[in-house]
Amino acid sequence: MDARSSKRPARLGSFRAKFILVVGGAVLFDLLVSGGLALWNVQRLSRDATLEVGQGLEAASQEYIRTYADSTAAQVGLLLRQVHNDVDTLAGVLQAQIDDPERNADVGAAIARTSPGSVSLSYDQNGRWAQNAQGSASVVSVWGYLLGPDHKPTADVESDIRTSAVLDLVAPSLMQHGASKLQMYYIGSKERPIFRTAPYTDQAQTFDRLYPGHNDANFWDFFFPGLYESWQGWAKDMKTRPVADDITQTAPYTDAITGKLIVSFFHPLWTADRKDVAGTAGADITLDQLAQTVENVKVAQSGFGFLVMSDGNVVAINSTGEKTLGLRSASDASGTGVTGLERSLKGSSQPAIAKLALDREQGIQHLLLQQDGSEVPYIAIVKKLPATNLWSSGPVRQEAMSLGVVVPEREIEASLYAAQAKISEATNRIVLYQILAILMSLLIVTIAVFAASKRITSGISALAGAAKRIQAKDYSVRVAITSKDEVGEAGEAFNRMAEEISYHTENLEQLVEERTAQIEDAKEEISTLNAQLQRENRRLGTELAVAERIQLMVLPLDQELEAFQALEIAAYMRPAEEVGGDYYDVLKNGSRLKIGIGDVTGHGLESGVLMLMVQSVARALQEAGNTDAVKFLTDLNSALFKNIVRTKIDKHLTLAFLDYDGKEMILSGQHEEVVIVRANGKVERINTMDLGIPIGLEADISAFIKTRKIAFEKGDLILLHTDGVTEAENDAGELFGMERLCREAVRLKDLSAEKVVSEIVATLMLFIGSQKIYDDITLLAVRHR
Repeated sequence: MDARSSKRPARLGSFRAKFILVVGGAVLFDLLVSGGLALWNVQRLSRDATLEVGQGLEAASQEYIRTYADSTAAQVGLLLRQVHNDVDTLAGVLQAQIDDPERNADVGAAIARTSPGSVSLSYDQNGRWAQNAQGSASVVSVWGYLLGPDHKPTADVESDIRTSAVLDLVAPSLMQHGASKLQMYYIGSKERPIFRTAPYTDQAQTFDRLYPGHNDANFWDFFFPGLYESWQGWAKDMKTRPVADDITQTAPYTDAITGKLIVSFFHPLWTADRKDVAGTAGADITLDQLAQTVENVKVAQSGFGFLVMSDGNVVAINSTGEKTLGLRSASDASGTGVTGLERSLKGSSQPAIAKLALDREQGIQHLLLQQDGSEVPYIAIVKKLPATNLWSSGPVRQEAMSLGVVVPEREIEASLYAAQAKISEATNRIVLYQILAILMSLLIVTIAVFAASKRITSGISALAGAAKRIQAKDYSVRVAITSKDEVGEAGEAFNRMAEEISYHTENLEQLVEERTAQIEDAKEEISTLNAQLQRENRRLGTELAVAERIQLMVLPLDQELEAFQALEIAAYMRPAEEVGGDYYDVLKNGSRLKIGIGDVTGHGLESGVLMLMVQSVARALQEAGNTDAVKFLTDLNSALFKNIVRTKIDKHLTLAFLDYDGKEMILSGQHEEVVIVRANGKVERINTMDLGIPIGLEADISAFIKTRKIAFEKGDLILLHTDGVTEAENDAGELFGMERLCREAVRLKDLSAEKVVSEIVATLMLFIGSQKIYDDITLLAVRHR
């Protein structure tokens, strides 16, 4: 049938109407019978299940929750005890060193000989602190007020550094075994609070970034006010300890080095006469480790656990529990150097939770919590953990955290097993009755189909016979139309199809000739288009060649690179395509020299055009006598930004300049790191991220441009490069990288600038091998003669 006939409503005498009448009646009867039986059984099932669930629910649910809370509390206590044991072990080793000065000196001297990096410090002029270099098992930081006028540790501080070096021997083993720890450390006495941490991190650098002014205040007062004084009170009378244990635990706070929420465990170290504090041993664990046991609590479907301090601050809970208890989180930035976590039960939006008692253990509590406008009953139990010494911005106090377990009453119904048996029995009855109803319906449908089959199959048989004659190439056959239902419409469609087959068979030769002519016309049109495409390709190739030639023409000439007698300058540039997006230039104006390097996003014709704009504007500004580095970049950006808007080139570039007047070298603008190899072989890497932003993004970038003076003496070597050097890949997908570039620069530091460039490029190409070069490569070397 055609689409129009399929969309017409069924007529009363049509095949479709007859089918709907017979089958629909049978299905309706089936639904009435099976639906009635299902309803009756479901009602009976509901009564049985309700009666069974009500028996014994209270006793079973309470026992289950109580057992779960006890086992979870034991797991949390075990984790804390493991950490305590590890800190006790480290403190024992350090205390033994303090108690035996002779052995302390011997161990410190041995470590200094075998691992000089553990005790050898370098002074940081900007941070005004000293710190050992990477490669040691631990990092030790000595603050500026502990250094002498020569920026070296005083004698007593040097002794503490050697004492703490034993951390390199003990901490790695403790970190690998026992409880999982984030870091272990030693902090010196209040008079000499050096800080040694394992494993090695950029410790002092991180403190400078996150806590300005920390180096101008005593470490203990700045980060842990009141803690050291509490320990000094213990030294006078151990009975003043809130809990009879030397371990002191902090409230959760944000770690400066890792940025994670952590809990610290301190064990004070005593002087040999036990009358004062000599420092502390410590370890950190992340709140994730402490909370994992609690957050993994899952009772029934949506039950959960939480760990709470005595003041109501929840330190561990999963997202479901936090929402259910109506908790709100807030940071506690007190200015003491640590940032705590505030998420208190007292601030809960649930009145029942805000009033929850934590001062003593209680049995099962029944709570009504608001959910979606209605009150939902919950069961809760609170289990107290063993008391510990706690510091939280003030004197050490006693703290006994509590573990809570909360679960909806409706989900902890132990008698559901019996209810399931009843449900299964009722389900079996429903299935049996449904099968009987389906069989009866099938019987009715079968009788109806047999009653209508004679009428239906006569037309179908005629269609089948006619189809066989068509197969025998008798295209004159037609079927008689005896009905006006769908079978009759199928007969009409068959007759139309037979007429079309007959027509196409008689006119096949003419149709073939017409199609052949159409194909010949198409072939001629394709040939014309191919010729046009070849001409266009030749034109584009010519344009790219011209652009490439223009780009190479504006590069500095050899005599320009040699024009400044105090410096040797050599450069290399290789575009990834015919036209590259890298920029470098050497501009001389009187006694001043400006060396520029940049990288346009992407490569190709548009990137090359933008590079030429940069070269032209930079030349014009230099010739105009613009000697201010900040104004130079600001004016250059302003001109380029307007050209980018006009030409609609969706590109920008990183760009940096070195200005040299024979005395000072000034760096400005944002680009890749600048590598400086001093005459003594020391390598300096200068990050330019804070000296500007990419050119062409904003109309005015004057607020972002900064400069940095660079010492440049005889024998020093400066390397400028684009990311095509450091991000070049070999066949294994490995990057060339900054470290490899620096090693090559040190190896070649005594050669001429030309030789340095050629040797590094040769090493780079050997590294790349057969791998495709994906980005433009540019390298400049500047040597002070």
